[in-house]
Amino acid sequence: MYPYLLRNVRPSCPNHVWGIDITYICLKHGWMYLVAVVDWYSRYVVSWQLDQTLEMPFVLTAVQSALRQAKPEIWNSDQGSHFTSEQYTDLLKEAGVRISMDGKNRALDNIIT
Repeated sequence: MYPYLLRNVRPSCPNHVWGIDITYICLKHGWMYLVAVVDWYSRYVVSWQLDQTLEMPFVLTAVQSALRQAKPEIWNSDQGSHFTSEQYTDLLKEAGVRISMDGKNRALDNIIT
C-alpha cells in the first residue's frame, strides 16, 4: 500500500496527476471490464483497455500504453488487487512516477477518474 498524496492537491497542469480505475459494463450476455487512465487536470483519457476478464494483462497494457505517451508526476489508484500487485507497481516505479493510493474505505478519493 502507498500513501494518498493528493489531499489538498489541485492538479495544476497536464501530466501532474493521473488516475486509473476499472469499471464494469453490463451486457445482455455477460460483463466487460474497462480500465482507463485519466489526466485529472485536462480530463483527457490517456489510455484505456476493454476485456472480458478481470485478469491482470489488460491493466498492464493500459499502463504501458499510457507511459509511452507521457509520464505524470503522481499516479493515483484505489487499493484493489490489480493496483497493489508488484507487476503494476513495478511499472510505475521504473517510470519514476510517484504512486498514490486512496485511503481504505475512501471511495471518493478517486472519483475524478
